[in-house]
Amino acid sequence: MYCLVGLGNPGLKYQRTRHNAGFMVIDQISAKAGCSYRHDLESEFAKINYQGQQLLLVKPQTFMNCSGQAVGQFVNYYKISLEQLLIIYDDLDLNLGVTRMRLNGSAGGHRGLNSIIEALHTRQIPRLRLGIGRPANNIPVVDYVLTSFEKDDWEQFNHGVKRATEAALSFVINGPQITMNQYNKEIQSE
Repeated sequence: MYCLVGLGNPGLKYQRTRHNAGFMVIDQISAKAGCSYRHDLESEFAKINYQGQQLLLVKPQTFMNCSGQAVGQFVNYYKISLEQLLIIYDDLDLNLGVTRMRLNGSAGGHRGLNSIIEALHTRQIPRLRLGIGRPANNIPVVDYVLTSFEKDDWEQFNHGVKRATEAALSFVINGPQITMNQYNKEIQSE
């Protein structure tokens, strides 16, 4: 069983904010599958079958900085191997809408991922980052990640959400190497 975890903050207040990039990807996958979420283990989650693979789609409801609590519960309860776990989250250091997959590494300052690394006691966790870009005009990072996108940025970001959705599903079907080769590039002009 694969477990795809999108990071974000629960509640309508945060629904379309930059920090909820992971939730948006999971929502796109669940919409494609036509499934609805259940509540357990401090998360909203759904079980689906995608091209013969069992998937758990998880949105922790513990708020971003405590994501490890919920993820640890899912990994332990469903006995998910780390090779079949994918954490999907926003990244300030990537340009808006750009996707990057890595199989391990530090949290890079992302508190949600750091919480998961601490809960699972390893940095060997596959992750898919979706670029939200850096704030302009000296806007504090905390304010920036918790605000909604401007109309001009939304279209480009939404394209990134679609790419990240494709990349997450490719991770399940094609494996990480093929997925990284295909999706770890800048968005090409169409």
